[in-house]
Amino acid sequence: MALFNYKTRSIVPTPLLDNLNMSNFSESKNLAVSLQNLLANKLINLQDQFGELTIMVRAEDILTVCKILRDDPVLSFDTLIDICGIDYSTYGDHLTTKHLLQDKRFAAIYHLLSVTLNHRLRVRVMAENNEYPVIDSVTELWPVANWFEREAFDLYGIVFVGHPDLRRILTDYGFIGNPFRKDFPITGNVEMRYDLEQKRVIYQPVSIEPREITPLVIREEHYGDCE
Repeated sequence: MALFNYKTRSIVPTPLLDNLNMSNFSESKNLAVSLQNLLANKLINLQDQFGELTIMVRAEDILTVCKILRDDPVLSFDTLIDICGIDYSTYGDHLTTKHLLQDKRFAAIYHLLSVTLNHRLRVRVMAENNEYPVIDSVTELWPVANWFEREAFDLYGIVFVGHPDLRRILTDYGFIGNPFRKDFPITGNVEMRYDLEQKRVIYQPVSIEPREITPLVIREEHYGDCE
C-alpha cells in the first residue's frame, strides 16, 4: 500500500503531458499518450510515479477499460499480477484532494503487466458506496483474478459482482468483519483456544485489554555528560 504514499505528478489533461519532466521515461510518456487516446473520457486521472503510471477509472467502466487494456495491441496488458484492496478512510484531506478520492473510502488496485511490450500499469477503481462497496469482477478477462478478488472481499468487504465463487479465503469460517478496514480493532473481536473439557476449539471474546506500554529506561550514572 505504500506505493500510494509517494509523491506523484498528475498528467491529465493533455497539455500537462508536455510539461512533465519525463525525458528519462519516454516509454512511460508514450504509454500515457496511448492511454489517454484509447480510454478518452473513461480516464479520470493519470499519474506518473517514478516512470510507472497509475490511472483512475470509474467503477462502472472497469470491465470496458480492462478489456481495452488487455486486447488493444498498443497496450496489450496480458497479465494481471495482483489486485489489492485499500481503505482510504484515514488518508487525510490533503491526500484525498490530491488523489481525487472525493470522499470515497474503498478502492481496488489492479497491477497489470504486458509481457509482450514490457510495460506496467496500475489501475485504481473507487467503489461508489462506502457502506456497501461494489465493483465488477474481472475474472472473465483474467481468470487469475479469482483469488485476488476473494482476498479483497475477505479483508476489505469489497463485493465483486459476477465473481463465480466469492467466499472468504484467509479468515476462519464464521469470521465476522473485515480485518484490513481501518475501523477494525487491532486485537480483533474474538479469540480462539482449545478447551480441555469440551475437547474442541472454542471462540470467546478477546481477553486482551487495551493498554499503553511505556518502557522503563534506566540510565547509567553521568550518562550523556559532556565532561
